[in-house]
Formats: sequence, structure tokens, C-alpha cells
Amino acid sequence: MRIERAGYTILSNISEDGMNELKAIERIARVCYKSEGRITEDGESAKKLVKKLIDLGHEAMLEHSSLSILFKCDRGVSHELVRHRLVAFAQESTRYCNYSKDKFGNEITVISPFFYQGQEKKNEFESWKKSCEEAEKQYLYLLAIGSTSQEARSVLPNSLKTEIVMTANYREWRHFFKLRTAKAAHPQMREITIPLLKDLQSKLPIIFDDIEVEQ
Repeated sequence: MRIERAGYTILSNISEDGMNELKAIERIARVCYKSEGRITEDGESAKKLVKKLIDLGHEAMLEHSSLSILFKCDRGVSHELVRHRLVAFAQESTRYCNYSKDKFGNEITVISPFFYQGQEKKNEFESWKKSCEEAEKQYLYLLAIGSTSQEARSVLPNSLKTEIVMTANYREWRHFFKLRTAKAAHPQMREITIPLLKDLQSKLPIIFDDIEVEQ
């Protein structure tokens, strides 16, 4: 059994300073006001307009641009991700993926619960690990005696690693981050969403700058 940490990969190509993305939003938004003549080449007009749109709550213009993110998380977290309905998903399938095959290393991969790290959580971590190992043992046994992967998956744990791609427009990503970085969100959800939000804030100016994370 392989144990990994949760993470993410930004699949969309973002311009070096994020300016191309802001300019694209500005070009579309100015159709509403027929103010294309106010567009400046340096992108300053785009920064001002996009910030104003967000401040005014006129976020429909943000729906014209999108991002694709690949999350590596456990199945429990993925079940929460797919509740966001204005999103396109592509997820690793336990119906068709047979983890006893060579390309998976003949083993399952699970996501380590970060809240069970450290000497003070040693007992909790060992209990979790033994539970996952037993699930793997029974899963591989079921496959060995003739079960299909879609049948054997019924014994797989919530901690099973999954990869899931989310594609959504900027407006929906803003809604997503407000919910999934909040203090009330699941700790393992925040483990991936908070670093992603900070990453996007550094790559895409204005779009996510006003979203603050509660500590």
C-alpha cells in the first residue's frame, strides 16, 4: 500500500503575469458599455475594470473565462467536490481501474490524513493505516478469486487516492473558494484549497484577491 499527500496541479495555461486573462475579461465586458475605446495596451484599464466588476457584484463577466485544476485527494473529499454543480468533472474510476495491475504497482494508494501526523497522534495514525491495509488485503483477495474491479471496490476505504479534474468559470471558482477555504470546511478540503487559492492569487491578479482565508 502506498501512502501519499494530497495536492493539486493547475492544468490551464496562465499567462506570466495573468494580464492576458484580465484583458480577455475586459474586452468582453466592455461590449456591455460600448467602451472598447478605453482599453489600454498596458493592461491598467483591465485591472481597474475587473476590480470594479467584482466590487459591484457584476460577476457574470467572469463566466467567460475558466480554469481546469487536477486535484489529488481522498474519496471523501472528492464526494464534496462533485457537489459543485456548475463544474465539469473528470474523475479516476474505481469501476475500471484495477489496482492489482502492474501500472498501479499492484497496490492501492491512500491519502494520508495530515491531522494524524506527529508523535502525539501515533496511535490514531497506526489505527488508520491498519484499517487501510486490511481494506487493501480484502480488495486484492476479491480480485484474485474472480471479482471484477467494480465489484471489489466496495471494500475500498474513504482514504483511497483519487484524481479529479474540475473545470469551472472564474465566477464559480470564486464561489468554490469562499465555501471550501472557510473555517467550517473539512480540514482535508482546506489542505488543498487554501494553497491553491494563494497560488492563484499570485498568478491571476484581481480575480481572487478579495477572498480572505479564516485561520
